[in-house]
Amino acid sequence: MSGDRGASGLLARLARFTGRTLRGEWHAIVVDPVRRLVHRGLSGLTLAVVAASGVIFFHDLAQHPLGAVWVRRLGGVTAGLPLWLSLLRTPVSLYVPALDLPVWAGITQLFLAFALAELILGRARTLAIAYATTLAGTLTARLMVALGPGWWGFGLPAECGAVLDTGPSAAVVGLFTYLAVVRRAPVVFTLTGGSMVWESIAVPNLAGREHLIAVSAAVVLGLLRGRRPRLPYGGKPRKPRPVTPPAAPPALAVPYPRIPPVHPPDPTRTRQRDDFRASADARTP
Repeated sequence: MSGDRGASGLLARLARFTGRTLRGEWHAIVVDPVRRLVHRGLSGLTLAVVAASGVIFFHDLAQHPLGAVWVRRLGGVTAGLPLWLSLLRTPVSLYVPALDLPVWAGITQLFLAFALAELILGRARTLAIAYATTLAGTLTARLMVALGPGWWGFGLPAECGAVLDTGPSAAVVGLFTYLAVVRRAPVVFTLTGGSMVWESIAVPNLAGREHLIAVSAAVVLGLLRGRRPRLPYGGKPRKPRPVTPPAAPPALAVPYPRIPPVHPPDPTRTRQRDDFRASADARTP
């Protein structure tokens, strides 16, 4: 009987914890962004619209032979490219989708990731996280190819240096993971990070490894954001206010004796006084 009560109490606490977690995640990932969208209007979806439009444009352009050549020249990033050329093409690679993946499903995920990130994080931080996670995957892939096979499965053969980069998928995974960390959304984190782990196990290719690197970079950035000191509006630290000592109490005023003013003698009164004394002396026998 006591065992059944203990098990039922544990299940009840687990149910309450799950309910609070899901309710908090619902408000953090859905309710709060929708409120901000209502407040800001369609301007809060600028990055999402631009990113989705760019992917559609480059996808349509790549359907033609000449367009595919230019898309690869502008946004095709591989581990075998020189580093300066890879860095130059990385921003454009965010709009170049992988040709072996369904583009419309990728566009939906891309639009949702950039929309949520822009509403929650702002435009500057959204672009910074998307670029940082994509660049982390690209540079790590170059390191894996440079190390070569072996290294406990970390290195890759030289043939992987000709494989195209993941495109916008690394940025999408990075944004979802970063939002899940800073908003404490375990369900979103499980759907993004867990799916990437499963992908890397099921299909052990270069794209799966780059996605795992993007997830790891987003987790590190999210944890670092929680530890940085809070800054006032504008991003500039406040100057310490000078400490002013307490004002001293006013000194008590010591009353001084009042000295009557000294006036010069009046000659008329002095003469009258002398005449009075002379007459008094004359009357005295």
